[in-house]
Amino acid sequence: MDNQYYSPQGFSILPPVVKNLLIINILMYFATVVVEKYGIHLYDWLGLHFWESDLFHPYQFITYMFMHGNLAHLFFNMFALWMFGAAIENYWGAKRFLIFYLVTGIGAALTHYGIIAWQMLPTLNYLDACIANPTIETINALAQHHKFVIDPNNAELINGFEIFKENVDNINYGSNILESKNAINEYLSQYREYLVSQPNIVGASGSIFGLLLAFGMMFPNSLIYLYFFIPIKAKWFVIGYGLIELIYGISGTSDGVAHFAHLGGMLFGLLLILYWRKKAKQHWEY
Repeated sequence: MDNQYYSPQGFSILPPVVKNLLIINILMYFATVVVEKYGIHLYDWLGLHFWESDLFHPYQFITYMFMHGNLAHLFFNMFALWMFGAAIENYWGAKRFLIFYLVTGIGAALTHYGIIAWQMLPTLNYLDACIANPTIETINALAQHHKFVIDPNNAELINGFEIFKENVDNINYGSNILESKNAINEYLSQYREYLVSQPNIVGASGSIFGLLLAFGMMFPNSLIYLYFFIPIKAKWFVIGYGLIELIYGISGTSDGVAHFAHLGGMLFGLLLILYWRKKAKQHWEY
């Protein structure tokens, strides 16, 4: 079989792993919507949080892949899972496909939070220094290296920030220093937890981008129809989409999309495919 051109004739339209992944994702979404009405927030339990957050648990590196933020998020991910995943599972088989899906999903999460850690750790270090010893020097160092950004709907933190500024003034002018240090410490501890709890990521997109890369590598000349109308070869579609994600990731858009997670899924997918190819080549050389 020439794997540059793919035709589904004789292949299962809905192979077992893809079918079960579709079922699990759909069930998890509607379960999340239902239990939300009873005050149970599955996103807090099963979405992936930054590892310094009190909400973080290691199992979230798996469970976050099966959670979706809204119906459109679910639909487009599941459509792509079927569109690209069915071809790949038919070609690889169920076991290899499932390993690839999970590895790229975990790799996407590691990449995303690796970037978050690189961006946040300097701020967290200044915060920790200020919490341990809230002096004029540590407060000024924090202020110089970090701009406080607070969710406008978080009334508790907004009110706390106003009290924080008043107490900073107290320290600067030498009045009520001990009391002010305690107030500053309390607020900064609260703000630190707010920072490390943001953002919570959900969705199968990391694995989907891994599958997209695999499809482009395995069937590079197969046609993908943009908007169901414009034909483009898979290899160019993958390269173009990857570049767009890189640009969005670097530019820091506030669209709520984890662009580096998408790139992480593609990166780990590439590394795994290259590893398998090298292993297969070594096997045949013997």
